[in-house]
Amino acid sequence: MPRSSTGPAVAVLTAAALGVVGFLGYQAAATAPDHPTQARPGSHSAESKKKDKADAGSKKKSTALPARSGTGVRVVYALGDKRVWLVGADGKAGRTFEVGPSPASPDPGTYTVTSRNKGGVGSDGVQVEHVVVFHSEGGVVFGFSAAVDGSMPDPNARKRTGAVRESRADGTAMWEFAQPDMKVVVVP
Repeated sequence: MPRSSTGPAVAVLTAAALGVVGFLGYQAAATAPDHPTQARPGSHSAESKKKDKADAGSKKKSTALPARSGTGVRVVYALGDKRVWLVGADGKAGRTFEVGPSPASPDPGTYTVTSRNKGGVGSDGVQVEHVVVFHSEGGVVFGFSAAVDGSMPDPNARKRTGAVRESRADGTAMWEFAQPDMKVVVVP
């Protein structure tokens, strides 16, 4: 009985198919968004919604300049409050605003503005303006910026970025205030 030559062909085709499937899986993972899909409206129970509203009301944060946040002209960034203060020479905050942090946060401490850039693409792939960088560590660059489209970073993203996003108006105020070598005080 003659031998069939289809065995090696089937093996080659199977290996090629597995290679294509593996490559497509890698490509899909590499281009997937860094944030989870939003839950459908109405997917939370009524009890959960009541609890969320109650928690939101009890978590109102103070806008007062944090104690022990340094002296002199400086930017103060409170990690827990997700808030920034632009503090003048008189020790008073001329402006305060909420920010949207990325997954990575700098350690509390005193830093200085190391660079500024009018615009570009943020490490999360979003077009940004008024970038004020104050620290970098382990490949993560920490800085304030405003997204041109007004978006905020996803704090649950898999990619570790150090963007601290502001509204466009607050980004303009930060840009005008925070000059090179200015102190940036990060508090818990």
